[in-house]
Amino acid sequence: MLIDTHAHLYLPQFDEDRSEVIARARAAGVERVYLPNIDLDSVASMLELERAEPGFCFPMMGLHPCSVKDDWEQQLAGVERWLAERSFAAVGEIGLDLYWDKSTLDAQREAFRRQVRWAKELGLPIVIHSREATRQVLDLLKEEQDDRLRGIFHCFSGSAEEARETVELGFYLGIGGVLTFKNSGLREAIAEIGLEHLVLETDAPYLAPVPYRGKRNESAYVRLVAEHLAKVKNRPLEEVEAQTTTNALKIFAS
Repeated sequence: MLIDTHAHLYLPQFDEDRSEVIARARAAGVERVYLPNIDLDSVASMLELERAEPGFCFPMMGLHPCSVKDDWEQQLAGVERWLAERSFAAVGEIGLDLYWDKSTLDAQREAFRRQVRWAKELGLPIVIHSREATRQVLDLLKEEQDDRLRGIFHCFSGSAEEARETVELGFYLGIGGVLTFKNSGLREAIAEIGLEHLVLETDAPYLAPVPYRGKRNESAYVRLVAEHLAKVKNRPLEEVEAQTTTNALKIFAS
């Protein structure tokens, strides 16, 4: 059994063959896929996929930092309404992104902090997007840390020291196709991190692993990530599958 803890299978990139993509995922041993939200415009298609694949696709609710624009207050109000209306697997994906637009950092930080607090109030994990902002995210998490705060650092891209800090905060590291990229640094960053702190993901349709790098990613490829992680950690594939699945079920447990 494999779990893809992060995939945007509801996006238009899958409109032509979504059922085939899901069939390939099932054939690869994937039994659950967790769907991170982007903004209010993505909610309808995400929930439609949940209805089409009950017990297989599990939606989250949150405002992606790249969607923190002029209307971010209205977007957040909508996220808050959704969180009050029904259950979700997590608050996500949320966080900070300093790659695309540093000018919105203050708004991103406030949006992130509010959503972290909502997750704690609701007893939900958070799923973090961090791009060129690992230090800033960790500092904010330390400010908000209490026994209710838990989650996944999606597509972890920090240093070995930041990886240690992350797991010390009780968070899991999301490991995806980047692990298969030469010179990514991820292999070194997680060298001392045990399997009990890792979960698998694809971020489909983005960041496809080798040999599909540069092409559309899909949930079936999480098996390639598992196989590569087994080689990196010099552990049996079955152990990697079992431990990362246990971790995912634990973090998303209601």
